[in-house]
Parts: sequence; C-alpha cells; structure tokens
Amino acid sequence: MNASSSYNEMAGRLMVALDYPDADRAKDLVQQLEGIPCYMKVGMQLFYAAGPDFVKELKAKGYSVFLDVKMHDIPNTVKGGSHSVTRLGVDMFNVHSGGGALMMQAAKAGAEAAVAETPGLAMPTIIAVTQLTSTDQDVMNNEIGIPGLVEDTVVRYASLAQQAGLHGVVASSLEVEAIRTACGKDFKTVIPGIRPAGADIGDQARVLTPGEAVRRGSHYLVVGRPITATANPRQAAEQIIEEMIQA
Repeated sequence: MNASSSYNEMAGRLMVALDYPDADRAKDLVQQLEGIPCYMKVGMQLFYAAGPDFVKELKAKGYSVFLDVKMHDIPNTVKGGSHSVTRLGVDMFNVHSGGGALMMQAAKAGAEAAVAETPGLAMPTIIAVTQLTSTDQDVMNNEIGIPGLVEDTVVRYASLAQQAGLHGVVASSLEVEAIRTACGKDFKTVIPGIRPAGADIGDQARVLTPGEAVRRGSHYLVVGRPITATANPRQAAEQIIEEMIQA
C-alpha cells in the first residue's frame, strides 16, 4: 500500500463529529477540512437544527455521512424513520440495541424498502448502540439497572444486533477485541470516545487514543472536540490520521 492509499484509507475511517448548534458553524469546519476524505458525523443537535438539507449538502460535496440519531422506539416507528433517512442518502445510521431484535430488524426492513423503491440508492450501513461511552460500571449497574460487567453487556448487545441482520455496533474501543471474538472481524465497530494523548477526556468514561483503537481492530473512529474545539482543526485531523497510519 502506498502512502496515498494508506492516507485515504485511514482518513475514510475517521468520522468527524459535527456537534454544532447550527449549520453555519458546521459549514465553517467542513470548509477548513476540505480535501480530507473523512466521514462526517451529523448528530442530533445539528440534525434537529439544520435538518435534512444539511445532509444533502454534505453528500453533494462528496462526503460519506453518518447520521447519528440513535433511533429507539417501537418497531414500526423505527422502520419508518429508517426508510426516511435511507432515502436521504446517508451512508450510515444507528439505532439503540436496547430496543430489541424486532426493532433492529424493522430498521433493516425500512432501509431495504427505501432502496428497493429508489433506483441507484445504496443500502446504508446500519449499526446499533451498545452502551454509551459516558456509561461506566456504576452507572450501568446502579442507575440503568443492568447487572454484570459493561463488556459482557456490550458483547451481548453486539451479538443481538448481528443476529438481527445489522452491520455493526457503536462501542468503546475497550470492547472491540471482545466484539471481534464474538461477532467476527468483519462486523463493523464504530468507536467514539477517541482522545489523542494528553487531550481532555471531557464527559467520556471509556476512552483510548486513535493509535490504540486502530491496533485493537476498530473500523471507524469518531472524533469531535479534539478536532472541533482546537485552534487548528485541520492540523488536529491530520495528526490523528497520521497516528492511525503509524498504528
């Protein structure tokens, strides 16, 4: 693999979290990152503020888009939501695995129906949230009410998502190896809570550096504040990609 292909591969595995309250600030960051072939992650804050049109703008610029709205509702409602976001052209979206197998199957069915109805539309990657990276052992056991170890719960949810026909999960990089063992190396892992060495972990409880996440087998790395809250976002993104390449 030459340097250029290695760069493009790792840049394509970096998901920049556009966690902004309005489209103008998000567009400013996108402009600063122009030319870096990374994924763009649109979460609830930005999607609720800017709507589908912003996603369409990103797609028109050639970006892959991960719509991070974490659907969690009755199966029929999730099926409809999945149909809508698939028609929007997103490359990836997610649901909560805690909604159960029928709900996850409905998400897949909604996407498949949209693809069948729309010539040229590609099937998006559908992933399930296992446990948020802000959830530690105490919160999971004593507040959410799930007994046992975080890793065991994450692997159980990942296996359920795989059985439901989804393509992967959102999890902490600390659980990637266990997920690979349970679900195979091709089952996608999307990893938030990535923090370069020396960075503030903020409200994340389970974090790793970009290099360590890649070494553990993570497929996609979601990075927000270490890029978006810096004085030079482009330099920060390039440094993360370089760390991924070195790993």
